[in-house]
Amino acid sequence: MNNKNGNHKINFLFVSWESLSGDIAWKILKEGNLVKAYIERAEDYDVYDGILDKVKKWEDHVDWADVVVFDDVGFGKWADNLRKKGKLVVGGSKYTDMLEDNREVGQTEMKRVGMNVLPHWYFADYDSALDFLQKSPSRYVFKPSGEAQDFKDLLFIGEEEDGRDILELLQSNKKAWKSKIKTFQLQKYAAGVEIGVGGFFNGKEFLYPINVNFEHKRLFPGDLGPLTGDMGELMFWSQPNGLFKATLNRMVPDLAKSGFIGYLDINCIVNARGIYPLEFTSRFGYPTISIQSVGIEMPFGEFLHKLAMGEKFEIPTKKGFQLGVCCAVVSYLSDHPEDIATYRDLSILFKRENPNLEGIHIGDVKMVDGTLQLAGTSGYALVVSGCGNTVEDARKQAFNRIKNIRLQNMFYRVDIGERWLNDSDLLQSWGYLNT
Repeated sequence: MNNKNGNHKINFLFVSWESLSGDIAWKILKEGNLVKAYIERAEDYDVYDGILDKVKKWEDHVDWADVVVFDDVGFGKWADNLRKKGKLVVGGSKYTDMLEDNREVGQTEMKRVGMNVLPHWYFADYDSALDFLQKSPSRYVFKPSGEAQDFKDLLFIGEEEDGRDILELLQSNKKAWKSKIKTFQLQKYAAGVEIGVGGFFNGKEFLYPINVNFEHKRLFPGDLGPLTGDMGELMFWSQPNGLFKATLNRMVPDLAKSGFIGYLDINCIVNARGIYPLEFTSRFGYPTISIQSVGIEMPFGEFLHKLAMGEKFEIPTKKGFQLGVCCAVVSYLSDHPEDIATYRDLSILFKRENPNLEGIHIGDVKMVDGTLQLAGTSGYALVVSGCGNTVEDARKQAFNRIKNIRLQNMFYRVDIGERWLNDSDLLQSWGYLNT
């Protein structure tokens, strides 16, 4: 049986710890393929209801699936085993899981392959770190390691050139943090432009073009407030450039050896002195993958199938820029039961009809009687995208689409993409975007 694109229907099984990849799963379903989704987290029990066919045990559906998609880190051992059995898998490997999950491993691998990593030191106790700061005054970034690195709001970027603010932070919080943050890193601070470079890897090599992206990690405009996963992103596609060649391209032999098939991204600080990689993302990014799906000009199910098959092909992509804005409600900031109960089941409406939901990407929602409603506990409602030949065109399209949304107390950053004018001048003068 063929899908609406005239191709044979492909069976996709999405496997998640928590609700993350529903937007691309729904996109693939609407293309005429078949999709099943597994979500382990109990709090997400109603997310994607009325949208996706959810299953209780993913292992029971592996034989049914043509492609298994692991959308997060931590699934590497299962992905490796399935690949050895000949199954088509998009997702991590044990090696790429370590690159993201363990900062020390990630930085060690960067240095081993010749990347220019910033000086950094690991600590398993606070007194040793305090002694180090007193003996080596400088400006540092405090980064939790291990499981604690998932709590983005615990990362602290020092502002004092002698490191006094980091020193006081550790002195004041060491008792409270001992149980939460067992290991951490102090990294030398570097000023510059924060930029990411990512690519889809087919098991042997990266497919071109690559993706250049700019995340907006803090909650409020002007990069104020707590760090979040990502409140929005600007991106464009490029042939291999200086940034890619100095970072991702150096990982090719080790990625191929590990059997990795999926998406890998490196976040960097760049300045006139060099490129300094910070951390790996060895999985789909969120909202990155939703925005990328707008820029890739082929059915996304076909794209993932060809990737999983290990095919080499040029990715057809839009010219110009793609931009995405995350829209959330109060429960995004609070896990209080009253806040969650207040917003759960709220309808997401549109002032003007948008039957195909063009530019609208679902977060933690469900479909009830043809209407999107908030689901789960995260308060992460939608990602709204825009495209254009210029950044301003992409911004205008995205924010015009947001104006069409009716959702009580919805908030979002209004400055996504605004830094581009200044950043692009610097990046061009340093030559890192040259192909």
